[in-house]
Amino acid sequence: MTLEAKTEPTKDLSAHTAGIMVVVVGPSGAGKDTLMNLAARHFAGRPDIHFVRRVITREGDPGNEDHRSVSDVDFDAMERAGAFAVSWEAHGLKYGISSDVEDELARGHLVVANGSRSVLDRFQAAFPKLKIINVTARREVLAERLMARGRESREDVMKRLERGSLIVQGDYDVSDIDNSGTLDEAGRVIVAELEALIAR
Repeated sequence: MTLEAKTEPTKDLSAHTAGIMVVVVGPSGAGKDTLMNLAARHFAGRPDIHFVRRVITREGDPGNEDHRSVSDVDFDAMERAGAFAVSWEAHGLKYGISSDVEDELARGHLVVANGSRSVLDRFQAAFPKLKIINVTARREVLAERLMARGRESREDVMKRLERGSLIVQGDYDVSDIDNSGTLDEAGRVIVAELEALIAR
């Protein structure tokens, strides 16, 4: 994963110390998008929990997450204008979390975003109350799911899994969810995790 460092201005963190920012991460094939969609449906209509729609320099299609698609030029302009609380680059794409989330956090709400393990330091710098949910699965399950996508050869899939770690490195508040079994099982776990955070 290639990341380009960015110099970001110092932010006043006092405005959104009440709420909790939840970042869902995990390797390809772990099913974090599916679990987030399930949780979003479960909490639909709740005013105290918000699921972030990321800004990405990728065309939208049914196979990808629901995101706001923008051009590289527009992304760069938004970034210069301070439109993002956190932004990063990976695999030739640019990702942004809108600064609007700070308004929800200031109200004491729970905000859930799809993130990346590579830039958790940026999330930690931006949000004083940060919770990481790391969605994983057994390596053989990940390999089966990635092969089913048909985008990579078996050799490429196995090499990728051998290189990658399934744990979050660093001093973060992390909960791991094993999504090797049924979606219902993992779905109940992520919903329970979010319910517990709302109840804090």
